Amino acid sequence: MGLLTEEHRADIGKKSAPISALVTRRDIIKYSIATEQLQERYLKGDEAPPLFVMGLFSALPPLDKYRPDGIPGGSGTGGPKLPLKRMMAGGTEFRQHQPIRPGDELVGVSMLSDIYEKEGRTGPLIFVVREFKITTKSGEPVIDQITSLIAR
Repeated sequence: MGLLTEEHRADIGKKSAPISALVTRRDIIKYSIATEQLQERYLKGDEAPPLFVMGLFSALPPLDKYRPDGIPGGSGTGGPKLPLKRMMAGGTEFRQHQPIRPGDELVGVSMLSDIYEKEGRTGPLIFVVREFKITTKSGEPVIDQITSLIAR
């Protein structure tokens, strides 16, 4: 195969600059209503549902940057362009270490943890694995999210 170069592998282990976010009761309540949560602790904003953080650290692009399907258009995963262009979701592992509560100051750091090739039934595949670690301001783990993308 040999589709990946050292330039592709150069960013493995490099961490992004930390991004901070303040959790508010109002945001927890809005998210809980929008995602039809049933548990009172979420609807009252006492605790955030686990997937609350999925968009918490994302910048809000201008409306003209959204695709027709409502998803913001992006520039990809960063780093050098992959030689295979069709991207698919490979899966997400989500570990929550402690509850998220109003007033929490969270810090998120992203890292490319691996990139590798495999031969699939219909041709080569490239797997891109990213970790997003969320901690409290003092560094206590809150959530680890590991996401895999597959290029074919």
